Amino acid sequence: MAAHRKPRQRPLAGGPARTAATIALASAATATGFDGTGHAEPQLTPGQVRAEVAKLYRQAETATEKYNGAKEQADEARQRLRGLQDRAARAEERLDAARQTLGSVAAAQYRSGGLDPAMQLALSDDPDRYLENAEFVERAGDRQSAAVRRVRNRLREIEQLRGAARIELTSLKARQAELRRHKTTVTGKLGSARQLLSRLTPQERSRPGGSTDRATRSAGARDPLTAPGSALAEAPGTRAAAAVAYAYRKLGSPYVWGATGPNAFDCSGLVQAAYRSAGVSLPRTTYAQIAAGRRVPRSELRPGDLVFFYAGISHVGIYVGDGRMIHAPNPSAPVRVAPLDEMPFAGATRVV
Repeated sequence: MAAHRKPRQRPLAGGPARTAATIALASAATATGFDGTGHAEPQLTPGQVRAEVAKLYRQAETATEKYNGAKEQADEARQRLRGLQDRAARAEERLDAARQTLGSVAAAQYRSGGLDPAMQLALSDDPDRYLENAEFVERAGDRQSAAVRRVRNRLREIEQLRGAARIELTSLKARQAELRRHKTTVTGKLGSARQLLSRLTPQERSRPGGSTDRATRSAGARDPLTAPGSALAEAPGTRAAAAVAYAYRKLGSPYVWGATGPNAFDCSGLVQAAYRSAGVSLPRTTYAQIAAGRRVPRSELRPGDLVFFYAGISHVGIYVGDGRMIHAPNPSAPVRVAPLDEMPFAGATRVV
């Protein structure tokens, strides 16, 4: 009988258990580089790193302009909320005064006894005196009605103000949440850019043509009032010339996202500060600044015109003539003179 017993089968080399173990070991070897062909992060060339960093800076700048817009809206909502709160406080003061008047009328009526006028006339020892008093009481009743109306009006006014304040508070909280989202995006993009740049040597980080840009910046920085003389002469007006002169004086200032001066700027912050120094109020963001004046074609640019870049209108500079502008590029470079062709041109606006 034992001769007919079915022999125990051993797992074949290609069975599921052996296959799974083989795959696991192969994966481990690949991950740890045991096979010599580990999937390490591909090495980027310096040019590729610079291109990726430039892309991250553009994305950060787009988020920066959205942050600037949300901040402007938050500031406006906060100012409206404070105005409503002040108006509500004054209305509550008027309500207190109206309530005091109503209380005085009510106290006077209580002291009069509140008797029926006909009964008071019948019981009066001096009907003539009573009739005079009755006329006073009637006038007092009119004053009471007016006092009640004032109280009701004040209560209605306060409720309306409080309702408007609640709406503004909701708007403010929404803008603050938007600010936090955009700030997270900006800091994330800039952090990624810093990590990429840390792979490069200082020489590799410099962009092609950087020496020319440095020379241009140095020439302007030596004498910021005389170097742009031709630009000031060609400006369409004194305020445009003043904005150009301000931009020249700020050459070398650091780029800081969200900054509007006087010692650091982002791109739209520099433009806003330059024209503010000339007595012109501009909106905070590139999206609004492009609509703040008269659009001009590139062929008709004059110093002081605002020049915008990229399809999303996410960057702006101040034209200074000879196909150049002054702008705040990004955290890797300070305020400087640069050619318009450095970025995709999107349009231009003449403010004054």
